[in-house]
Amino acid sequence: RIFTRLGLNFRSVEADTGTIGGSFSHEFMVLAETGEEEIAVCESCGYAANIERAETLPPSPDGKKEDLKPMEEVPTPGRHKVDDVASYMKVGPDKIIKTVFMMADDKPVVALVRGDTELNEAKLRRMVGAQVLRPCEESEYKKIADCDVGFAGPMKLKAHVVADTLVPGIVNAVSGANKKDHHMKNVNIKRDFEPNVVGDIRNIRPGDHCPRCPSKIKFFRGIEVGHVFKLGTKYSESMKANFLDVKGESHPIIMGCYGIGVSRIVAAAIEQNNDEWGIKWPLPVAPFEVVISPLNMSDAKTAEVSGKIYEDLKSGGVEVLFDDRDERAGVKFKDADLLGIPFRVTVGEKSLAKGVVELKDRFKPKAEEVPIDKISALVLQKIKDASSQNRVKNG
Repeated sequence: RIFTRLGLNFRSVEADTGTIGGSFSHEFMVLAETGEEEIAVCESCGYAANIERAETLPPSPDGKKEDLKPMEEVPTPGRHKVDDVASYMKVGPDKIIKTVFMMADDKPVVALVRGDTELNEAKLRRMVGAQVLRPCEESEYKKIADCDVGFAGPMKLKAHVVADTLVPGIVNAVSGANKKDHHMKNVNIKRDFEPNVVGDIRNIRPGDHCPRCPSKIKFFRGIEVGHVFKLGTKYSESMKANFLDVKGESHPIIMGCYGIGVSRIVAAAIEQNNDEWGIKWPLPVAPFEVVISPLNMSDAKTAEVSGKIYEDLKSGGVEVLFDDRDERAGVKFKDADLLGIPFRVTVGEKSLAKGVVELKDRFKPKAEEVPIDKISALVLQKIKDASSQNRVKNG
């Protein structure tokens, strides 16, 4: 409700709980091309998650049968990157088993992913129940694989091995041979290696199917402006923070927490609301709701009318900026657009001669002429209407 009332275009997305922990969390992401995070969204069913959390589906059987071939060691001098090995071995990246060496709470873990996908470290950390996950150093890699970096395969590794759900579907795969400048072809799961566990540990990709419905996933960038955590009993159990139920039995309190990025909201609102002239503040977050722009403060009538409108709006609870600078009209208009104040009331000698002033909505291309005696009431009504619309949208 808060972010909707602020006029932001946002998504609540499933997120990794990180070091705060707990069983579940949601981030609130304002959609913006400059966003620091990528989020996966299904526009059919509404599923949304950040990349750390976005689920991938296990592969569907394709019905193709391929006979298992005997393993064969192949010299691959100087080639250890997936694309280089795939080109040299004349196979696609989807035929390669990529090994990623990690330390999970200082215990070795090897992740196996298909060559055309990327390891999701947050998923791996959750799967092995680790607090801290980091890449292996070169000495640790050599100790686990007994070979130089870049040439390890899934066979005979001295570590806990986790395979992504796509790996069992690779028949006659290519992998490292656990020997410098060599790779193996025709490597097959169960016959040649056996992971300790198989699960979803890869990043979701554009075009992947939604984990909740048959539609395909789309990607957006977002700025995180809020985060809620379902902590469960993680902290209450350790603190012995209990309550008594109706039967008098003691239970740990169920906890949750949230945070809102106040300064991030300001940045996100600007990212979503601007044009070539400057900021276009949504009314609820604007530094001022109205700017009064008298074109000639040395004219007594202009000063009088401007001052009265200013006082009327202030007494109505409106936040008003009075631009009484001795500047040209163009400068005042440009500055008002740059600052992005939602409404501008322009008071000039020519319009006063007609008994009107100009009202300009920052979100609309043209100004309208309003009778002097009705301008304050009209502005108050427009502000009230905008606030009411937000309340209706939020129930």
